[in-house]
Amino acid sequence: MLKNLHLKTCGSMRNLKSTLRLGVLSVFLLTGLLPLHAQTVREPKEIVRTAMQAELSADLNDHSRWHYRDDQRDGTHTVSIVVETDHGSVKRLIEKDGRPLTQAEASVEDARVQTFIHDPAQLAKQKKDGMQDGKNAEELLRMLPEAFNWKIESEDAQNMTLHFEPNPSFSPPDMQGRVLGQMAGQLVVDKAQNRIVTISGKLTQDVTIGWGLLGRLHQGGTFRVERREVAPGLWQITETHVHIEGKALFFKNIGQQQDEVQTEFVQVPHGTTLDQAAEMSKSLK
Repeated sequence: MLKNLHLKTCGSMRNLKSTLRLGVLSVFLLTGLLPLHAQTVREPKEIVRTAMQAELSADLNDHSRWHYRDDQRDGTHTVSIVVETDHGSVKRLIEKDGRPLTQAEASVEDARVQTFIHDPAQLAKQKKDGMQDGKNAEELLRMLPEAFNWKIESEDAQNMTLHFEPNPSFSPPDMQGRVLGQMAGQLVVDKAQNRIVTISGKLTQDVTIGWGLLGRLHQGGTFRVERREVAPGLWQITETHVHIEGKALFFKNIGQQQDEVQTEFVQVPHGTTLDQAAEMSKSLK
């Protein structure tokens, strides 16, 4: 349900949310595995490792595009309409602080959207960021089996819940690996389709940046991501909750306090243009 972390303070701060979200996102792609209830009993880490390989392969086959309503609280409360296309995504603000935009605010927002969809530089940046997101997501996905010690916590007719704890033998290759590797939590899997329903975690100890001289993320920070099947065989992130706090150089707050809920998913036809997406985002208010 996945903006790279570096040891440099600015990069670390800017991309913390993406690191957590992308690490989660990378686990949530389509799989080609047999349903878990039809598989022979295996070690939990082997289940994760097999799923990892299937996720990487299946990622190449998911070309669906969606429009949906995005409700986000991260210090402010905003509601937007997002329309995805093969050429980029249009995001139109429709509410802020619990109220619809005024006519003047809506005009400003419309001008912003029009500028965006006709600005090659902004579109190129969005594409570049997306490609970097994908690269980071793959790197984090590949770390999952070894970054944690896994065990099956519970199981019912529909779901399997796996618990994970930091693996003390894991040697993270970079800052995002360090953050990931200090999480403990749960992974809930839909057994019929091998889809991840929920992943949640908590920082088990402080994570320092630059030996603590540049920043520190505090123990106890949490994240949770929920996914649902929005069309037969197609799953999307529907909720993201990230609550991480800390301090950076010069006491700048680097906390991530985000609650995002995405609803009303409808598939967008392939071939939809950015101009059409902009009009669609206006009609979906």
